[in-house]
Amino acid sequence: MKTNKAVVYWLLTGCALIFVMVLVGGITRLTHSGLSISDYKLIHGTLPPMNEQAWQEAFDLYKQYPEYQKLNSHFDIEDFKDIYFWEWLHRFIGRFIGIVFILPFLYFLFTKKLDRPTIKKCLVLLFLGGFQGFLGWYMVKSGLVDHPDVSHFRLASHLTMAFLTFAFSLWVALDLIYPTKKEINRNIRNLIRVGYVVLLLQIIWGAFVAGLDAGFIHNHWPMMSEGKLMHETVYIEHQPVIKNFFEGKSGVQFVHRYLAYIVVGFIALIWFRTRKVERTPLQEKGLKLLLALVFLQFILGVLTLIYAVPLWLGIAHQIGAFFLLAAMTFTLHRFTK
Repeated sequence: MKTNKAVVYWLLTGCALIFVMVLVGGITRLTHSGLSISDYKLIHGTLPPMNEQAWQEAFDLYKQYPEYQKLNSHFDIEDFKDIYFWEWLHRFIGRFIGIVFILPFLYFLFTKKLDRPTIKKCLVLLFLGGFQGFLGWYMVKSGLVDHPDVSHFRLASHLTMAFLTFAFSLWVALDLIYPTKKEINRNIRNLIRVGYVVLLLQIIWGAFVAGLDAGFIHNHWPMMSEGKLMHETVYIEHQPVIKNFFEGKSGVQFVHRYLAYIVVGFIALIWFRTRKVERTPLQEKGLKLLLALVFLQFILGVLTLIYAVPLWLGIAHQIGAFFLLAAMTFTLHRFTK
């Protein structure tokens, strides 16, 4: 790490900023602020409106779109300023992350601080960051046409890409922190890889739940409703039946509920299987953290559901998913290299 200390700090700073970005994005979603800025200006949009005339122009533009016309026609300009703030902050952090990634990368590139494999990985990171920005614009666009809400598919793409960009940034940093290769237990590594995929699927369905506001229904646990493991609306909202599990409120909540048990089970299985093999201290720490976080995240999920997604619990649950993915990434890395 000593020879790459500045590069490692740069990558970890990027990880921290992506975490803040996801946190603010969650607040933006839960406060229904995401459609408050209905245009995208890369440079001019960096600063919020600076005087009353500019605020009125922004508010007049907002009035032209479905969210104001169908949901928020009672808003005055002060109400508009409240929701504008979170969307502006979310976009501002996105721009700042772009600068933090691009300028140091160019400096490290021209001063030859990066070896060839790291340059390739950083180029992938830059692509992921740019694509994430595109997905954000693409998501917002879906809520400006007929319905005052964004596509839950586009929301899931936007959120999942943020998680993946964070995970890859962390992975690249870990490659530099721990450059020494070691013997790999392929069976354990492959088991963790499968667990990683299951966790990503759970994150995607969590985004579906958020996008469809599906956390506000069936607020019972462990049953979906009194005496029912599966509420009848899970399979009757849409036809064909399979569509319910991607587009129905009850269906996506059902999948998210029971995928949670699978995630917990997989991580418990990883813990059990690794007890039979020799583990390094870092592998041991990663596994302990993974086990603790998955149970904490499960509890947060149950509480978020039971209390019908209060803001602080919704944010805590999203943060829990973020840290759980970080722990899974760290553990996979320690069993891979």
